[in-house]
Amino acid sequence: MKRGPQWRFRLWLLLACATVAGCATLDKWIGRREPEPPWLGVHFLTPGKSGLPLLRRAIAEQLAPMGVNVVIFEVNYGFEYESHPELRAADAISRADAQALTALCREHGIRLIPQFSCLGHQSWAKQTFPLLVQYPQFDETPLIPLDNPDIYCRSWCPLHPKVNEIVFDLMDELIDAFDPDAFHVGMDEVFLIAHEQCPRCRGKDPAQLYAKAINDYHRHLVGKRKLTMLMWGDRLLDAKAMGYSEWEASANGTAPAIDLIPRDIILCDWHYGLQEEYPSVQFFQEKGFRVWPSSWKDKEPALALLKDARKKATERMIGHLCTTWYAAEAPAALLGQKGGSEEYPEVLKMADTLRACMKQLTGKANVEKH
Repeated sequence: MKRGPQWRFRLWLLLACATVAGCATLDKWIGRREPEPPWLGVHFLTPGKSGLPLLRRAIAEQLAPMGVNVVIFEVNYGFEYESHPELRAADAISRADAQALTALCREHGIRLIPQFSCLGHQSWAKQTFPLLVQYPQFDETPLIPLDNPDIYCRSWCPLHPKVNEIVFDLMDELIDAFDPDAFHVGMDEVFLIAHEQCPRCRGKDPAQLYAKAINDYHRHLVGKRKLTMLMWGDRLLDAKAMGYSEWEASANGTAPAIDLIPRDIILCDWHYGLQEEYPSVQFFQEKGFRVWPSSWKDKEPALALLKDARKKATERMIGHLCTTWYAAEAPAALLGQKGGSEEYPEVLKMADTLRACMKQLTGKANVEKH
């Protein structure tokens, strides 16, 4: 049908009326949204079922009043998995425990995000974790004894055709139990990759292998489960180019993976030492990623990172994450309870640093110790 000048006039009039009616309507049409509040987060290792009462108290009595609105809860094998009960660690939490913890966080306006550390960190000191004990065929370094002499942490092989089937089962159980809108996959400090002991990975490009693992998890978590995916960012940084150590950046060839992975992943950019500036904060944003700077126990470097991140912030800077790295002792320290281990003074220092960071961010961190 032929449309004359009257049709064009009616279209113009409709748009003009919509504009006069208010920009909010147009904003809704074009998808504009108010900026999301900063993510003010704390990362916890699971304290086990026996440590949950203290963690619940710390969340309600300390973190919520500080203004914390995100908790990363690193579960790993500390869950009563039904799909693979052989992978349960001692003192594992139940599905009901997970649901109750989620409910408590929501009651206090806190988003709980579960974490399962993928690829690396499959051992600690002399202990190898359940996946590689029960399924040694998944091990990237099968010739190294399980008490881990001369290595930092074991990795699973990203090319084994069966490993993701099991890992995705574990992820799905955590997702169903915690009902989150995001999931953290770890991926930090992966030193054992493309290892000569692995018949599938030897001789291959570490960056390609690392990117393949990330993309596998992204397809499952973002593509299938419709969640936001988070990971630690250290292996995506070139240690030499950034001036970082081999711990907080890669010296083993994984850094080019940054150009091989989706840009909707949130990168947790952890740095624990004092520097004049932290170039990765700007680098990740320029690469198109949202970045979540992450500090630990020492107050001066934590506040220096926070300050530098604020200076370099764009719309891709989402907030600040305080890590704890102590299991049952972390909530105890936040509650001012005494601990018996030799490391407890360091745990108290971590708690004080967390408070200092939150005070800088919100002004609400003057919660008294019990």
